Amino acid sequence: MEKINWQFDNSYSKLSDTFREIIKPTPVHNPEIILLNHQLAEELNLDLSKINNQQLSKIFSGNYLPKETITLAQAYAGHQFGHFTMLGDGRAVLLGEHLDNKKNRYDIQFKGSGRTSFSRGGDGRAALGPMLREYIISEAIHSFNIPTTRSLAVVKTGEKVVRENLLQGAILTRVASSHIRVGTFQYIASTQNIENLKILLDYSINRHYPEISSSKFKAFDLLNAVMERQCSLVVNWMRVGFIHGVMNTDNMSVSGETIDYGPCAFMDHYDPKTVFSSIDKFGRYAFSNQPPITKWNLARFAECIVPLIDKSEDYAIKLATDLIDNFQNVYEDKWLKMMKNKLGLFGEEKNDKKIITDLLDWMEKNKADYTNTFCHLMGINSNDDIYKKNNFLEWKHKWEMRSKLNNSSKEKQSKLMGENNPTVIPRNHKIEEALAEADKGNLDKMKKILTILKNPYDNQNNIEEYKIPAPSSNEKYQTFCGT
Repeated sequence: MEKINWQFDNSYSKLSDTFREIIKPTPVHNPEIILLNHQLAEELNLDLSKINNQQLSKIFSGNYLPKETITLAQAYAGHQFGHFTMLGDGRAVLLGEHLDNKKNRYDIQFKGSGRTSFSRGGDGRAALGPMLREYIISEAIHSFNIPTTRSLAVVKTGEKVVRENLLQGAILTRVASSHIRVGTFQYIASTQNIENLKILLDYSINRHYPEISSSKFKAFDLLNAVMERQCSLVVNWMRVGFIHGVMNTDNMSVSGETIDYGPCAFMDHYDPKTVFSSIDKFGRYAFSNQPPITKWNLARFAECIVPLIDKSEDYAIKLATDLIDNFQNVYEDKWLKMMKNKLGLFGEEKNDKKIITDLLDWMEKNKADYTNTFCHLMGINSNDDIYKKNNFLEWKHKWEMRSKLNNSSKEKQSKLMGENNPTVIPRNHKIEEALAEADKGNLDKMKKILTILKNPYDNQNNIEEYKIPAPSSNEKYQTFCGT
């Protein structure tokens, strides 16, 4: 089989058995590639030009493994809805770590590739719908300029998986800067092996935060760095109305990327209590709860590395606690800046926060669409009668008066708003339409959505149906994990 220019350098496989299980993907019956991300392949310096679809299907199903690979399942734990559980890759296998031409390192992982010792009674497989959903939304998040894992390929397996019904099986090839999670640290910490904890700490720093590798306070600096990235990440989710849906500690990446797209979705009308996940009965991971849950998860991370922060446990706990306690300040600063960017406000005025919260209050009371409201302020999608209401016009007048204090041109204001407000998002009902068609073998709607979402900040023509919120009959829309 033709070589596609994989450049594997598998550092994680060199860690001890505690960290992983060496295991091969389980071959599938009749693989058929249905989506291939040519743009991402190019970015990874992969050459697919001489590979036919049959060969691609074998490569991206795991039926053919390049010689350089050392395939493995990673061990990790996690607080799932607040309850600690030992986990691991129960339906995923790491193919290896690929280096691009600039020596950037990427995990190449198969999701849905069969059972591992971490499967806990699961079948190790994935259904087509959830894998296509992850492909769409992860690529959209990337196009929003938000750190995320990426999707390289989706292969139908030719086999059925049993969920509530019999569904088509699929394997997703996922690309990540790594799959090291807060839950990875929790797993190693639970073994009480301090040497392994040091190994994981050093490995994570060398891979993601080399700038602190020579620090005398590596563990503390790592905690600070992860908090900074996670804070920025969640602020960006809030910027575009994204709801992750299952922010367990095993779904928080140390690298600061969005990872594990299960019951995720996007908010239509603004409601901070919005939750879509069928398993999130009490709204633990609702839209407005994402910042405090991030803080809670970071506290769990801090607990793991306390022994490495300082020899004095009491002092280490104090340092970590003080840092985590500052999360709210860090978050609010970043959130305020983000919201001002969305409104095109430069400089600082004492009423800036009130202008923002007044708008959000109005949006909530009037069930205004989150994305389209900011588009309206940019002069896009301006026809809705909701924006003719007096209380909105009064707010808009205050915003316009504040904008005059920008000490900047209208062009610069428009540019700032245009860079921070997508004109189109993955609308939940359009995603469901595309997935239903894909299940029947028609990928046209899927490909249309993917094309539109490549340029989410452009005011594209002839895509009005993709900008319209879900009909009110969709009020009780639910998402599912797919496991």
